[in-house]
Amino acid sequence: MNISVVIPAFNEGEVIILTIEKIQKYFQTHAINSEIIVVDDCSTDDTLFKLKNMAGLKVIHNLKNHGKGYSVRKGVLAAQQDWILFMDADNSTDISELDNFRQYLADYDILIASRALKQSKIVVNQNKIKVTLGRMGNLVIRLFIDHSIKDSQCGFKLFNKKVQPLFEKITINGFGFDFELIWLVKKNNLKIKEIPITWVNDSSSSVKWWHYPKVFLEVFKVRINDLLHKYN
Repeated sequence: MNISVVIPAFNEGEVIILTIEKIQKYFQTHAINSEIIVVDDCSTDDTLFKLKNMAGLKVIHNLKNHGKGYSVRKGVLAAQQDWILFMDADNSTDISELDNFRQYLADYDILIASRALKQSKIVVNQNKIKVTLGRMGNLVIRLFIDHSIKDSQCGFKLFNKKVQPLFEKITINGFGFDFELIWLVKKNNLKIKEIPITWVNDSSSSVKWWHYPKVFLEVFKVRINDLLHKYN
């Protein structure tokens, strides 16, 4: 297995080094050929300084803050390996979850981590406001994007080279890029599967409650884009 790992980062100086060290150790232990691409979204803390002092990384630095979707897209389009994984800098879904993903590589084009399946385990949950808003958002996403996907927003997705060109069509720079990707995957008749995972919430996450209403609006942007044939 050859894999590129893409990590978007904005003010992740407190956690990102430990995450990268875990990733590197995992690949060394499993003898997996890999590259790690970190896209720094114009952090204002010491994230970029710490990254530049680590070996074995490709670091891309955005000159202004664009958003998670923009950063993931930039990293994915720079990836060189046969399989590409994007994951969060806080390691909320641990790299070891790949153990469960690898058995499905021959049958699916994209595998997405899901916190909503019966077999999934939430070790530390979000606060009640985020949980409530998340459930509301998930209902809207399933209604207008894909009813079969129970959790589109978990930041741990693995896919093959067939999916990579779809990132050139993604228009959402914020958190809504996840379900825009799922819309494109379905539209292009690629095979997708949700995988249960163990997930730990990071209380210092950059996702704030006010991001949720914006994500709701981005759902309708995807449908409007499709009506205007922007994905053709």
